Amino acid sequence: LPLLSPTLSCLHREFQYVSQMSVRSHQQHPKVRNVFNLDFPNSDHLVKTLTVVTGPDMVNLTYHNFFAYKEKVTQNWAADILSIAYNPSRNNALDMVRSLSIIYKMFPADKKRVEGALASAHLPKGKGDTMKPDVFTEAAFKLFLMSLCPRPEIYEIFTSYSAKAKPYMTKESLAKFVNEKQRDSRLNEELFPRFRPDQVKALIEKYEPCSSNSNRGQISPEGLLFYLMGPETSVVILDKLAKCQDMSQPLPHYLIKSSHNTYLTAGQFSGVSSPEMYRQCLLSGCRCLELDCWKGKPPDEEPIITHGFTMTTEIMFKDVIEAIAESAFKTSQYPVILSFENHVDSVKQQEKMANYCKTIFGDMLLTDPLDKYPMKPGLQIPSPAELMGKILIKNKKGSHGKPSQACPKKTEGSEQPIVTASAGQEPNQTGPTNPEDQCGTAGQEVTAYEEMSAIVNYIQPTKFISFDNSRKKNKSYLISSFVETKGESMISKTAVEFVEYNKRQMSRIYPKGTRMDSSNYSPQPFWNAGCQMVALNYQTMDFPMQHNMALFEFNGRTGYLLKHDLLRRSDKKFDPYCERIDTIVANTLTIKIYSGQFLSDKSVKTGVEVEIIGLPGDPKKKYRTKWSTTPNAINPVWNEEPFVFEKILLPDMASLRVVVHEEGGKFLGHRIIPIEALQSGFQHICLRSESNMLLTLPALFVYIEVKDYIPAAFAGTLFAYAVSLEPETKASSQVEEADATTGTQDTPPTPEESPPEPEPNMDSPSPANTVSVESEPVPILQPSVVGPIQSVEHVPEPEALPNAPDVDPEAVLATELTPDPKVDSTTCTDPNSNADPTPNVDSTLDVNSNVVPTPDPDVESTPVADPAISPVPPSEPSSSDPAPEDSTPPDANEGNTSDSSNTSDSSNLMHTVPVKSLDTYSFKGFSLFLLFSTL
Repeated sequence: LPLLSPTLSCLHREFQYVSQMSVRSHQQHPKVRNVFNLDFPNSDHLVKTLTVVTGPDMVNLTYHNFFAYKEKVTQNWAADILSIAYNPSRNNALDMVRSLSIIYKMFPADKKRVEGALASAHLPKGKGDTMKPDVFTEAAFKLFLMSLCPRPEIYEIFTSYSAKAKPYMTKESLAKFVNEKQRDSRLNEELFPRFRPDQVKALIEKYEPCSSNSNRGQISPEGLLFYLMGPETSVVILDKLAKCQDMSQPLPHYLIKSSHNTYLTAGQFSGVSSPEMYRQCLLSGCRCLELDCWKGKPPDEEPIITHGFTMTTEIMFKDVIEAIAESAFKTSQYPVILSFENHVDSVKQQEKMANYCKTIFGDMLLTDPLDKYPMKPGLQIPSPAELMGKILIKNKKGSHGKPSQACPKKTEGSEQPIVTASAGQEPNQTGPTNPEDQCGTAGQEVTAYEEMSAIVNYIQPTKFISFDNSRKKNKSYLISSFVETKGESMISKTAVEFVEYNKRQMSRIYPKGTRMDSSNYSPQPFWNAGCQMVALNYQTMDFPMQHNMALFEFNGRTGYLLKHDLLRRSDKKFDPYCERIDTIVANTLTIKIYSGQFLSDKSVKTGVEVEIIGLPGDPKKKYRTKWSTTPNAINPVWNEEPFVFEKILLPDMASLRVVVHEEGGKFLGHRIIPIEALQSGFQHICLRSESNMLLTLPALFVYIEVKDYIPAAFAGTLFAYAVSLEPETKASSQVEEADATTGTQDTPPTPEESPPEPEPNMDSPSPANTVSVESEPVPILQPSVVGPIQSVEHVPEPEALPNAPDVDPEAVLATELTPDPKVDSTTCTDPNSNADPTPNVDSTLDVNSNVVPTPDPDVESTPVADPAISPVPPSEPSSSDPAPEDSTPPDANEGNTSDSSNTSDSSNLMHTVPVKSLDTYSFKGFSLFLLFSTL
């Protein structure tokens, strides 16, 4: 064993970055069985074997076999290797390799550049040279990496926050950078406070390579680069990767990672079948597998799994059950659903199938319903948490007599004749109505005999008749399957009804029969409608499969994702085609592509494509950078304007996709990340392969900002209003820390000498806490975003108001109204009445009643009165009163000299309201924004 341990480590290092990895402590390879005589009676050799399976995808696999002298040794190895292979931090951070041979292989077109970088780091540069661990340290590797891949864009960002001509940033400057650029504006400052000085000091001590700088509380450009490559600036919120969702809700409330024709390794007509596909799918977190079961031939009459009436190879049903039992709960403890497409019309062979399931699965098989969840109309089925470690069988359940006869040539093969029918099809119709589905190859499914029927409970397939019929039956344990074309038609015509159906019971979507090449359809439209089991061909790593793999990487790779609240609540309606959701604040996403690192091993020009995947009403435009100016894939830089996705309707159901191509169109790497899991700020996006495996070094350096969407019709008013609330402040000099050697203080640069920032500061200054108030009060209403969820409907964008000032849209995008955690989230709105309202606000508010739009009549709004406050009637102006409307407020132009005319016009729109106190709340324009978002 001590001799094998280094070998295993080398194999793991070699493959962990570029391959899918699975570990099996019980070897199933027939050659190994023969060599070690593993099947010898009373032999314990089988439990001492270990196999490490690697490969670029789930089909092209390589097996590495090991044999230990103790059973526990292989179990410990398997557990440790799996924990490394599926470590979320490692899979979402920049990685470093320490092998010269690998480094040279990565850059065959630019060996001189590699040699120069090794020389600058004082490392051996010969291809056959070796390095001792004490020579090739982490510091030496970082120096080599920086010499090989210079980062001019980092220095540009650094100089915009450091004092002029100073090669360092003070801890005050770093704190400003972290709080302005790296902080997510969506976070509440009470729950997620800004960085404190001690935290900034800890960052400097961790990442600054020069000890003298660190001791003085300063950070160099190299230290800033190392910080931006560290785990604190991961582009993904790591907490979202861990199991973070409620797993105690009914099973239909989750999206379930599902596979179609799981046994196939290639096409649907002549592909090879393999039990290994079941292991690989389960290890990837898949929770719903498909088994096409057919009658075996004499003399053994063993049931087989294959794609009927095709040239695909056959595998034994028993081998598949063993593979599932072995890997079912390696990466996830939540229930596995086996979708049986049963064509076995033999009593004897169906009994064999049931017995294999009982004996091989053992206690893992759920044979009877739970006492708390009887299978009755109107009652929901259990949650994933209550079914942990259980395997559920989905098989047609029928009478215990003779099963229905198999139809020799029908449809695509995934329940279409029996459990799927079009909405207008009568119950006695069994054939498909769509000619496209008639080109399939499998036969009609048969009814289960008593043995198979007895192990089916919460997942019972049934033929879909209509939404009304399903609603009347109200049986949550019934599930229907739909071919993708039928599902698309139902979503386009009856989307709201389909969403309601999926709140109560489950649906399964499968590819159409013409996808003989095992290509996949886009899963997003079906997720938008709440379809739980969107089954894809796992042997084909195309874009839909990449999207599927990326999404289910979250929530701890459990294979279950809790659907959005709108897709679960039975008291509210949701239309995926809506143009506005009055209970959700839409987001605006801005992304600027700065540079790439180690994108290819060739000297080629590269480009980046960015898009949003979400609801039909989300931005559809794909943005593309220009090709890099020179054929340099090591550190290309794109100096282009940011890409803006203005209105993302439902951020929790949308994802950002970034893909890199070389000039000829070849795929180099990609990344798909849900919007809700994105970190704002300067980030390195670690790229993935086509099979969603982490690439070793390829990455993109970007700036991302996700903030609340402001309609264009109100952006000008909000901008002017935010300016009017700015406090009257005196310019304070920036105090730099004394230099350790001279004892002098750094003189801050003048405004003329200050270097420009690479992009506008997207954090607006804090507004004043006190403003003189007067005139007619405006009622304060509870916002719909925190109140009861309203129904979703089609509402057009509000038209621009006649008195709204003319503001540059790009300037608006760069302006952010950050909610103060002390502000109660209230909406300022003017109902259709002239009654005196009673404000309930502890801050000052300037807003003109003729600017506030009329609220939506369908949105219920009730003023919240405070008995301690009486409405203040308008009074005559006096010498102590603020300036009248037609004059400029005293602080309207404070700190704003860019456009005085625009500010002056904006100030004419302002009215004021009385306030109770300024001790508890401070207003930052957020209440007004909530109104605009709702309307």
